[in-house]
Amino acid sequence: MKKGTLYGIGVGPGDPDLMTVKGAKILGKCVHVFVPKARLEAESVALSIARRHIGPEAQIHEIVFPMTTDRAKLAERWEESARVIANILETGADACFLTLGDTFLYSTYIYMLRALRRRIPDVDVVTIPGITAFSAAAAIAEFPVGEAKEPVTIVPTADDLEDVRHALTTGGTVVLMKIGKRLGGILDVLETAGVLGRSVFVSHAGMDSERIVKDLRELRGAEADTGYLSIILVRAKAEESV
Repeated sequence: MKKGTLYGIGVGPGDPDLMTVKGAKILGKCVHVFVPKARLEAESVALSIARRHIGPEAQIHEIVFPMTTDRAKLAERWEESARVIANILETGADACFLTLGDTFLYSTYIYMLRALRRRIPDVDVVTIPGITAFSAAAAIAEFPVGEAKEPVTIVPTADDLEDVRHALTTGGTVVLMKIGKRLGGILDVLETAGVLGRSVFVSHAGMDSERIVKDLRELRGAEADTGYLSIILVRAKAEESV
């Protein structure tokens, strides 16, 4: 029996209308839709974005990827998700795996696909890219990400923030992702580097709860979850007058 095809679909940053036409078309025909989420009791953000594009006969399979840095626990979840998806594909049915933003930018899809290929090396896979959160944030804030030959540095922030400090020395634009509960520390780093006034904060881009802050001092003392689904764009070098 011919195995089914896995379709990895980036659903974009939050606005359902920002899903690609190709992704929406494939999703509308797919019977098995796999969606990641952080907690068992929570709704999948990717599912909430893509729901309007999912066909009425589709079966939704939710996979919990806990918010942890424990690589052993994460690897266990990736292997388990790959096993479940492989079982579906081996019946000849196709499956879709949804992921926030783009499929190959800090995505759970990356790790799941590697685990799936270990199980089925010759599996047919079609990956549909999605609009990144920082692209949406830049459009909302009218913030040029790349100009002339200046570099663009993308940093998934870590607890020690050393990568953020280093990125700010490279010039060009710095994109800070995965801010989470590190917002206060990031603000300290930006202020020390003298770039707080050249930064913009965008959270929940394209969603009903979208927020844009151009004076980052307003974020001092913010709630602990303010950094969730947020991006900070930074001009690491002052603009030269023309």
